[in-house]
Amino acid sequence: MRQADRIGAALLLLLGVAYAATALQRYTYWDANGPGSGFFPFWLGLALAALAALLLVGAMRRAEAGRAWVPRGHGAARLIAVVVATAAFIALMPVLGMTLGTALFLGVLLRALERHTWRATVSVSLGVAAANWVVFALWLKVPFPVGVLGF
Repeated sequence: MRQADRIGAALLLLLGVAYAATALQRYTYWDANGPGSGFFPFWLGLALAALAALLLVGAMRRAEAGRAWVPRGHGAARLIAVVVATAAFIALMPVLGMTLGTALFLGVLLRALERHTWRATVSVSLGVAAANWVVFALWLKVPFPVGVLGF
């Protein structure tokens, strides 16, 4: 596991630095009205790089190899189910839209994989989808993909 941590941390470190650098190069960090469009991406990239550096240092200090990091059996089946659900979510986004797609995606994961009750599944799925819509579409005015049902 240590080798996987080293490789993963190094890749995340490079990604974080590249993300922060791209934010500074292509977007405005600060303008006359305050933080610009590059402010949040820059700090997000910097945070990713810092956390990846901590992971890399921890992986370099550990002497034992650790347990295998590739899931097997039930864990592998759950991983495949999440990947398939995510691919379906992305593929169906133009048809379902972001809000309905998010609710269905979370519903499938919570009910099928986590075995939550219907009440908890529906509550969390609809609550997260609604909060996502309020924050991004309503408050931040980010245009969401709209499905055939109009939302």
